[in-house]
Amino acid sequence: MVKKGLAWLMLLSLMVMTAACGSSDDKNAEDSKDGQETIKFMQYTASGGQEDTLKDIIKKFEEQNPNIKVDAEIVDFQNYTTKLNTMIASKTAPDVFEVGYENFMTYASQNVLRDLSDVIEADKDFNPDKYKKLAYDAFKYNDKQMGMVESFSDVVLFYNKDLFDAKHVAYPQDSWTWKDELAAAQQLTDAKKGIWGTYSPIQFYEFYKTIAQNSGGIFDNDGKPAVNSMANKEALQWMIDKASKYHVSPPLNDDTFSQPDADINAFKSGQIAMFRTGIWNMSRFTDAGFKWDIVLEPGNTQKAHHFFADGLAVSADSKHAEAAWKFLKFMSSDPYVVEQRITKNWSVPAVSDESMLDAYFKQTPPESKKKVMEALDSLVLPPVGPKPDKWNEISTAVGEELDKAKLGASDVQTALDKAQQKLEDILK
Repeated sequence: MVKKGLAWLMLLSLMVMTAACGSSDDKNAEDSKDGQETIKFMQYTASGGQEDTLKDIIKKFEEQNPNIKVDAEIVDFQNYTTKLNTMIASKTAPDVFEVGYENFMTYASQNVLRDLSDVIEADKDFNPDKYKKLAYDAFKYNDKQMGMVESFSDVVLFYNKDLFDAKHVAYPQDSWTWKDELAAAQQLTDAKKGIWGTYSPIQFYEFYKTIAQNSGGIFDNDGKPAVNSMANKEALQWMIDKASKYHVSPPLNDDTFSQPDADINAFKSGQIAMFRTGIWNMSRFTDAGFKWDIVLEPGNTQKAHHFFADGLAVSADSKHAEAAWKFLKFMSSDPYVVEQRITKNWSVPAVSDESMLDAYFKQTPPESKKKVMEALDSLVLPPVGPKPDKWNEISTAVGEELDKAKLGASDVQTALDKAQQKLEDILK
């Protein structure tokens, strides 16, 4: 009975293997039928309102590329990374998937993305100049193009024109430095009326952008922690002094501004003259009871602006590199896609041809919408460091010390020295 049982199990295993091979052959036959191949695509940004837009975009791509079929799956942001990580680990990753910059760097460092350099070089019709250069280069790893920028958002300086007019203060200019901002903020502040000249939060994301405006950085050119550099100390002191020394920003212990959206609501209600915030908040100010506009942020030694990006990458295990590349190009720069993203209020592509973005620029206020694109010429990438998978630990560690300095529990030098030590420990 045992021998018969083993024979049966061997036969059953052979049948399963044969069926599996048959399924694989059937899949390959399906992909090659009439010269058509199928690429699997997974993404998250269409979740919650842009599902039909994505469906129309894919339909247009398939019409232009009848030999390629796109099998798309939309996953909500909350569950997306967990599902993608599971698929990557099990070697079942989609051919093309959407990825934020920080996760892109993590995946690239783990060798799970395909180097696109060869297919890009073979594509004689492709010109990287169609993208804003720094945004395009952001999706390189070790000088290899491992992804494609799909869309972006950034942070600029919003300002209340009515408050400037009331005090006869000249509007902010792109040439402004921190000193110019301070001088204007001092004229605009009216604490008795609850009006503050300028505001920006003190937290990790704002910190790494602000230190870049003073030629500082979380890491040095060799990738070693440099949080407690003199340039960073000066920048953090400036962030704190606006409230504690110059009194042109709300008090740092003001619980009001620790509430969700408190700063956004304060600007909209006319309590803040100059406000550093993301372009994703523009729609929240369209019905504000005053005139407002945007300008590039003042810097100290140089300009620096946040860059938050969604990109597209190809799995290292994909067997459809050329088809995937065609899809990446289409999704990131095709005129139809650009038009759909803008008119459907989905996202802003990082294309360099401003004529393609005309519909976006015409969506006012603000009048100076083109500043959104100009900010990309001085973008600052999230400082993921030499170990991108440690990003959350790094941002948390520095953020904890910033909070202490903000609330007076620690002086600036001590806070940054402790942050330095934490990062050195994390990266051991």
